[in-house]
Amino acid sequence: MAPFVSDLVERARLAARAIADFGENLVRPTVRIGVTGLSRAGKTVFITALVHGLARGGRFPVFTPLADDAVLRAYLAPQPDDAVPRFEYETHVRALVGDRLWPESTRQISELRIVIEYKGKDGQAKTLTLDIVDYPGEWLLDLPLLDKTYEQWAKESLALSRSGPRAMLAASWHAFNATLDPDAPADEQAAITAAQLYTEYLRSCRDERWALSLLPPGRFLLPGDLAGSPALTFAPLALPAEAGPHEGSLWAMMKRRYDAYKDIVVKPFFRDHFARLDRQIVLVDVLAALNAGPAAVRDLEFALAAILDCFQVGRRTLLSSLISPRVDKVLFAATKADHLNQVSHDRLEAILHRMIERAASRAHYAGAETDVVALAAVRATREARVRSNGDELPAIVGVPQAGERAAGHVFDGEREIALFPGDLPADPERVFDLGRTGYHGLTAGSPEDAEFRFLRFRPPRIERTVDGLPTLPHIRLDRVLQFLIGDRFQ
Repeated sequence: MAPFVSDLVERARLAARAIADFGENLVRPTVRIGVTGLSRAGKTVFITALVHGLARGGRFPVFTPLADDAVLRAYLAPQPDDAVPRFEYETHVRALVGDRLWPESTRQISELRIVIEYKGKDGQAKTLTLDIVDYPGEWLLDLPLLDKTYEQWAKESLALSRSGPRAMLAASWHAFNATLDPDAPADEQAAITAAQLYTEYLRSCRDERWALSLLPPGRFLLPGDLAGSPALTFAPLALPAEAGPHEGSLWAMMKRRYDAYKDIVVKPFFRDHFARLDRQIVLVDVLAALNAGPAAVRDLEFALAAILDCFQVGRRTLLSSLISPRVDKVLFAATKADHLNQVSHDRLEAILHRMIERAASRAHYAGAETDVVALAAVRATREARVRSNGDELPAIVGVPQAGERAAGHVFDGEREIALFPGDLPADPERVFDLGRTGYHGLTAGSPEDAEFRFLRFRPPRIERTVDGLPTLPHIRLDRVLQFLIGDRFQ
């Protein structure tokens, strides 16, 4: 009965918050946009560039309200949630423009409010408020835990850790886990060691050579102020097929802490932030997975399916706005499109579309709108043609970050180079093929043997407009804005 009562309480809280948000939206039309993505997908850069472009009148020809001069001005306003850190927009702009450094990655939730004043189709002055919520994608992958018991999660996590390259990366944790008896008395040191080894396994999976994406629980990699707490001191155990934990056993301890993790971490995130979103963009570093190889590509596919399954998607109605808010638009964006020549952008989009097609079909059935786009929120390269062995190849020109390697060279972060990054296959299925007809990534050997090698580039030297304000070059950021909010300018 207790879980049932708890579920009713959570639903009541969600409904109360939805009614409050609905009332506020009548007074101040607002769109809450969630921005997420797995590690190094470019969330911070995306938000910085989006806000900068709106506030400074960026070059957004596809974003109809701006292209038609309907937008009168856009400006930052105090954010509405006092308990949520403010997104450090000004700091990130200075890093990009002044220092030519990429901002630090998202490690916690943050928020920013931007108000857009515009001329409606009826000629009247109106406002639209955007509340941009930035949160780590690793947190999103925790939401399926709400519907899983400890025993289900442990069984699935162990099975996953024994597949593909994960088996090698989890060897130390597996060895220690084999020494543990779930029915033995609870042992704090055993729990600490198991949690540490499990976290090291998850961290190894995220290394660029493997670039694996399905890595819950998310706070194990981004613990914040919960580091060292019992709520993060648990790990999967090899459990017997039947029966349950004995009181005072190691199994009971792990189960209790897993349930505490859901109560302390996952439920508040879902209730206070995730369930309030109207629209969502998921940033995806497809190129990192392609660098690593087919196993990483398939793992990313599973992670994206899990992410889309998390959203309560569907057509937004008056009733749903009051009692069951839902996301009615989800955009998946393959970031760092500037690391490829534009001739491969359609192929990059096709690969991402293939990754989400099954889960996206379920979202369409519910009435939600989904799309994919190849994006560079801040374009770090320009395009060129280079000749090699008599052939002319589509290349990119930019400054690789210090320490990047290619063809035996180590770059210093200052010298500009022209690079042919390789052609993405016309058939997206090829990058998912684990057999001999697939391709070789970093997991197959040295970087020189990899079929694709996408380098990281420094931010560009920024152009300035006639009034002296810097503008950030981009690829398809205006298409993103049009999809997410273009329909809200009436």
